[in-house]
Amino acid sequence: MSSPFEMSDDTPVYVISVAAQLSGLHPQTLRAYDKVGLVSPGRTAGQSRRYSLRDILVLREVQRLSGEGVNLSGIKRILELEHELQRFREVLAEMTAEVSQLRMELESTRAVAARLAGLLRNRGAGAELVPVRDQGGSGGRPQPEPEPAADVQRPGLPAADPGDVPGPGSPTAVALRADADLGTDPGVSAESA
Repeated sequence: MSSPFEMSDDTPVYVISVAAQLSGLHPQTLRAYDKVGLVSPGRTAGQSRRYSLRDILVLREVQRLSGEGVNLSGIKRILELEHELQRFREVLAEMTAEVSQLRMELESTRAVAARLAGLLRNRGAGAELVPVRDQGGSGGRPQPEPEPAADVQRPGLPAADPGDVPGPGSPTAVALRADADLGTDPGVSAESA
């Protein structure tokens, strides 16, 4: 409650005479119900009984069940089971909301995984993955890969002259692009790995 003047259904405010009048029962009957534990009202500092609106509703239910021939121990058990049922309904509602939230998160995760799988499949076809977080002050832009050393000889390829710059279609340039696409280091040969 945000204010001391706001009341909930559980706020004990009705004295026993008012509660008896609202429930249609005698005050002595309310005392007996309190004694056997059917309806236990709140107490003031001076130990006088104070009934809440919820207590009044329970008293009316007790009166209805008693009128149908149910004894007090049966009424007490019915009230306990109704209270337990209400508690289970609240837990079920919480769990249903949690399952719904988890399903939404799962669908979102699946969508991200499918997108990443698609990007990885397309990466082999020449597409590049671009980091979404700043990796050291680049402002989110991908950093160019460092050029491989010119004097590194690839297995199965002829050695290049130091002044010879490979063209885009040369075997050396194709091998370097393939290494970059696979994420391997062009300076490490298969035999030394």
